[in-house]
Amino acid sequence: MTAPKRPNLQQDRIAQTSQRMASVTMLLLIAMLVFSIGGWLFPHEFIRFSDYSNAATQLGIDPASLPAWQLAGAIVITNIPLLALGYGLYQLRALFQRYARGEYFSAAAAIHLGRVGQSLAWWVVLGVLCQPLSSIWLTIMRPVGHRLVNVGFGSSEVVSLFMAASITVIARILQRASEVDAENRQFV
Repeated sequence: MTAPKRPNLQQDRIAQTSQRMASVTMLLLIAMLVFSIGGWLFPHEFIRFSDYSNAATQLGIDPASLPAWQLAGAIVITNIPLLALGYGLYQLRALFQRYARGEYFSAAAAIHLGRVGQSLAWWVVLGVLCQPLSSIWLTIMRPVGHRLVNVGFGSSEVVSLFMAASITVIARILQRASEVDAENRQFV
């Protein structure tokens, strides 16, 4: 009679940590959107998560003074980049769930990681595009000559794009490694 197989303690810890990270990632995703929208709807009472709701203040605009249509438009415009980031967090959550099941080098895990990298890139690109759009939207009611276009691209965007590209390359390497592993298993 053989003894029952004991799970590897290290793998069990990785699974538990991955499951916790999946939960934390989901909480972060929800909190990010709640704080972003809350910063617009309750500008004086709410913690501002987004640079965009702070941008209204920097432009000398009190979000509470905006007409409903302009406030709604500002919320939509400024949350477009966050939706891309949210999709990346959703993919990261799915990746952690796969890791919790022990699927460390699966093709599906590599695909999730690749989508995280792509989402980070889209988050940066959409952020750069939505920043001037939101400043135009927020100052559209001002008289001609007092409207503003706020454009920004700095070192944080460059670093974020580099990280996105790095994650995407690592994902492709892991996907290729999973293909090689699958081929090797066929010969064994």
